[in-house]
Amino acid sequence: QVQLVESGGGLVQAGDSLRVSCAASGRTFNGYLMGWFRQAPGKEREFVAAITWSGGKPFYADSVKGRFTISRDNAKNTVYLQMNSLKLEDTAVYYCAAGGPGSNPYYTSRRYYYWGQGTQVTVSS
Repeated sequence: QVQLVESGGGLVQAGDSLRVSCAASGRTFNGYLMGWFRQAPGKEREFVAAITWSGGKPFYADSVKGRFTISRDNAKNTVYLQMNSLKLEDTAVYYCAAGGPGSNPYYTSRRYYYWGQGTQVTVSS
């Protein structure tokens, strides 16, 4: 049974940094695409970042480029999202997702098979 478990969310002030983690288990993720999405209240879920399990070039949404960094630790089966210079508009529930080979673009939810339960990130002024 595949499980993605996020952790590390919390309440921070604007300008602070925070790292959220996603522990993956239940299968081998070689060749998988690992992504982070977020959903703010009243808004649709949106793509944040993605990286292949083999560690290829990462992808970022324009809104987080230069501030967020996605990485993975194969030995720990964990994917991270380092968030710096946080802004009020980064407040959301952050979801980890895993997707196998497919034709859907990396920035769409349809590309991903498995999802975590989410972790809340709140940025205050």
